[in-house]
Amino acid sequence: MWRVLVTNLLLLRLYSYFSPTVSSSLNSPSCQLQGQFHLNGMHKDGDVVLGGLFRTHFFSTYPDLSFTSEPSQPNCHGFDVPGFRQAQTMAFTIDEINRNSNLLPNVALGYSLYDNCVQLGVGFRAALLLVSGQEEQVVLHETCVGTPPVLGIVGDSSSTRSIAISTVLGLYRVPMVSFYFATCSCLSDRQKFPSFFRTIPSDAFQVRAMIQILKHFGWTWVGLLIRDDDYGLHAARSFQTDLGPSDGGCLAYTETLPGNNDPAELKRIVDVMKKSTARVVIVFAHEGPMIKLLEEVVRQNVTGLQWIASEVWISATVLQTPRFMPYLGGTLGIAIRRGEMPGLRDFLLQIRPDLHHNNSYGNNMVNQFWEYTFQCRFAPPPAGWVEAGGALCTGQEDLESVDTEFLDVSNLRPEYNVYKAVYALAYALDDMLQCEPGRGPFSGHSCGNLHRLEPWQLLYYLGKVNFTTSFSDQVSFDENGDVLPIYDIMNWQWLPDGRTKVQTVGEVKKSAFKGEELTLDEDKIFWNFESKKPPRSVCSESCPPGTRMARRKGEPECCFDCIPCSEGKISNKTDSMECTSCPEDFWSSPQRDYCVPKKTEFLSYHEPLGIFLTATSLLGTFICIVVLGIFIYHHRTPIVRANNSELSFQLLLSLKLCFLCSLLFIGRPRLWTCQLRHAAFGISFVLCVSCILVKTMVVLAVFKASKPGGEASLKWFGVLQQRGTVLVLTSFQAVICTVWLVSASPVPHKNTKYHSDKIVYELLLGYIGLLAILSFLLAFLARNLPDSFNEAKLITFSMLIFCAVWVAFVPAYISSPGKYADAVEVFAILASSFGLLVALFGPKCYIILLRPERNTRKAIMGRGIKS
Repeated sequence: MWRVLVTNLLLLRLYSYFSPTVSSSLNSPSCQLQGQFHLNGMHKDGDVVLGGLFRTHFFSTYPDLSFTSEPSQPNCHGFDVPGFRQAQTMAFTIDEINRNSNLLPNVALGYSLYDNCVQLGVGFRAALLLVSGQEEQVVLHETCVGTPPVLGIVGDSSSTRSIAISTVLGLYRVPMVSFYFATCSCLSDRQKFPSFFRTIPSDAFQVRAMIQILKHFGWTWVGLLIRDDDYGLHAARSFQTDLGPSDGGCLAYTETLPGNNDPAELKRIVDVMKKSTARVVIVFAHEGPMIKLLEEVVRQNVTGLQWIASEVWISATVLQTPRFMPYLGGTLGIAIRRGEMPGLRDFLLQIRPDLHHNNSYGNNMVNQFWEYTFQCRFAPPPAGWVEAGGALCTGQEDLESVDTEFLDVSNLRPEYNVYKAVYALAYALDDMLQCEPGRGPFSGHSCGNLHRLEPWQLLYYLGKVNFTTSFSDQVSFDENGDVLPIYDIMNWQWLPDGRTKVQTVGEVKKSAFKGEELTLDEDKIFWNFESKKPPRSVCSESCPPGTRMARRKGEPECCFDCIPCSEGKISNKTDSMECTSCPEDFWSSPQRDYCVPKKTEFLSYHEPLGIFLTATSLLGTFICIVVLGIFIYHHRTPIVRANNSELSFQLLLSLKLCFLCSLLFIGRPRLWTCQLRHAAFGISFVLCVSCILVKTMVVLAVFKASKPGGEASLKWFGVLQQRGTVLVLTSFQAVICTVWLVSASPVPHKNTKYHSDKIVYELLLGYIGLLAILSFLLAFLARNLPDSFNEAKLITFSMLIFCAVWVAFVPAYISSPGKYADAVEVFAILASSFGLLVALFGPKCYIILLRPERNTRKAIMGRGIKS
């Protein structure tokens, strides 16, 4: 398969249009190389070779184009020491793997590394060179077998070059593992980039990592500054999609830094920052735009801001200057994970140039590094050494004696990703070579063979890699080729002596089982504020429990008002969107933050009102007993006998029951008291009114008998008739109460009509209206009796009191809240009972006890004649 790939890529590398030479090569069993790329490189032979693309120069230039001669290749300029160190890290990692007897035993890894000169064209040529090889002629054997020049590539570092290169390599399933700036989320598209992997998290997770920081410190109101490029615009889209009150807050403003560094536009942006209430500013931009922005910030003296740096400028030393640190001090940001690679510095010290670098591989990166570091040159052989612009390089120069960042291994970040990328390819190759024949994953359960390896076979195992580095970081790829993401959280610390220190204060990562995890050591964080504490950056303060959030119309979601929950509803969390109703038997606390059991309210024996009504009821009962005793003791006296003593005894007994039934309305209601109170109240009052009714009818009959020819009317009101009438009327009420209790038995009723925060047990009155009407009719029939019939006047007066009490009772009962409704009903019972007792029996007791001389038949008759 790889021979077909080589053939196709060789055709892509033609330097001229089709010619007879090309035609003949296509018709022959071999492919002729039409030209070579002379790229900066570094190589080592091995059983299996891994490729690498690194940036070891800052830029490249092309000679003037001419259509009369073969195009010249670009020239690379400005040696990039960190990029060269990354290339050396790959060489170190391969050397470490080769010395590891547990990983790829009996297999020697080699490498072929090229410089991309930060140029898409150069990087693309280097990638084609890696997968096609440098042979002058490739013979197409019938079997088409063999090992390709490289089995996988580490690189490229940027998204743009990775997109272009992976588009071609993906057609042939050549694995490519990027490590640095290739963060574009678009590279997670497995349909477009089926063979692309990366050890750097995507931009999507970078945004999520920042949101985790915002959420941790409660910063819900932030500003966003972006660069007008793919990097910044993608970040803005991600923030607008992912950022919300539940995750981290809202964007107070989103401003785009001008590409031309327009001073007027920069001034306008800084004015927006000054006027905004957002104290946190997130910036997705490179160092150049940041410098121009900060110059305007310094000019306007905008302080009191907490800066959040994206990965591209958190490590920029050009911004860590005494001029900017008063404003940037305390900056938080995320950076590529820093790792430890023991032995790397010693490996770097062993680098020696190739004094005979003019070989078939092209320019030697090590020699260029030597020339850059020691300001010397190598003369091309065989002319000997030629001094040009400095001393000749001998290869014996001492690296430790030179002040260079090349040997600084204290902050290995991109290098650590290179380290993980190489190990990922090595572990995938090791898994493939450990496959048992007949149990492999490929067609016919076959396995990969060391002498017949194919890149697509390695691609299968690369997707299943899962290992842990010596720095205890887990490395594996998801279905999109993205590594389990992890970032370090950095803090810019402004030391008292004026120096700047970039301190690692935490990490944010995503694990396969726990999801996103944020770890922060807040004690290590330097805050550039007088309080030395994190700032507050919110549009609206959080709504405490007991309130709900009400959005402000026309403003972002983070701007809201806090509305207290209404009665009966609560919110027990901060920033609740709505209040929830309490269960039926519960009510909201005064703070509306939790539900409490409702207070059960009833007319208690222990409260003053209950004590008073109980005492009054017992007093009325006692008076009835006393009156009954007086009447029994003086039952032979004329005044007792003249007032129908038997009906008087029955009436006193019914009044005593009326007084006692009021006690059933006091105390905690129970089912039996609720049922008994209705029956007792109804029957006792019917008995009382029945006695009064019969007594009135007897008075009317006596009055009629006193007239000529009226004696016959008395035969209908004998003792038996009186007893029977009272019994029938009372039995009728008893039947009604019995039917009512059986068919619709009253129970304790939870009434929330008046006070919905209390349980109120109220009585359901059944027959009070009927009793009042009946009493009213009796009083009406007795209104015209002569004065000689004094009993009729007493009955009329008592009925007027009785009716007045119960007519006043109805509106008072309806308007009385809670337990006071029971109190009103007890008061009505007691008042009407006392009214009947005093009106009917008061005058008689007065005569019996205080005016015995008037308790004679003659006095009674005489009084009747006079009146």
